[in-house]
Amino acid sequence: MRIYIISGGVGASGEQIARTALAQFQDVHVPVVVAPLVRNIKDLRAVLEEATAAGGMIIHTLVDTDLRDELTAAAKAHGVVEIDVLGPVLESLSRLLGRQPVGTPGLYRKLREDYFRRVEAIEFAVGHDDGRKTSELKAADIVLIGVSRAGKTPLSMYLAMRGYKTANVPLVHGIEPPIELYEIDRRRVVGLTLEAERLVAYRRQRQPHLGASASPVYSDPKEILSDLEFARRVFRRGRFGVVDVTSKPIEESANEVVALIARCAE
Repeated sequence: MRIYIISGGVGASGEQIARTALAQFQDVHVPVVVAPLVRNIKDLRAVLEEATAAGGMIIHTLVDTDLRDELTAAAKAHGVVEIDVLGPVLESLSRLLGRQPVGTPGLYRKLREDYFRRVEAIEFAVGHDDGRKTSELKAADIVLIGVSRAGKTPLSMYLAMRGYKTANVPLVHGIEPPIELYEIDRRRVVGLTLEAERLVAYRRQRQPHLGASASPVYSDPKEILSDLEFARRVFRRGRFGVVDVTSKPIEESANEVVALIARCAE
């Protein structure tokens, strides 16, 4: 058995309902198949035929009245169980409000596009923090690079809250940066730098929390100067834009990064 989710949008609502219901049945594993963007009878019938062959059931969130009626009739004719999640709600609201629904698929997502974009950006930033998944840097709107304690992670998260998919890659003296950094559009890569004295202070504050994993030269001023020079060489090699974050609030640094990206894109 399978559960088929038919939607004129992405099918997220129907899938969530199906999985929420399935969670109440312990030790039962039923595949959930999402059929998104079903907006014509041809696509509808294709999913219905598959559900019939698999002995499955259908949960749908169609807002198009004609498609909804077609599915209900066809499912009955094929002996397929179908559950209309949205239809009864739309009909009740229509009676109460004295208005007809517009019947536009994906409208909720369009209305909440900014919200969904921020959620996706935050998930991206978390998954691509501290040099993780460098093979996916091409998907980033912004890639921040810099030495340890340059503020890459908090700035990445702040930019993500503004809707930018942001990855960050640490630069470690003596270790070559990932090759993917030089393969993506350099205009989306921004180097973060700061004054050596400030970086010394940040690392000395951080060092006790690192425990045994901390290098004895982590906060050494000479080593920090070498780290910063190594970072500058990487910036020059890649011809990346640079933002000095010394003593700046995160909002100001973010504005400078966004402005730099915008200028480079022109």
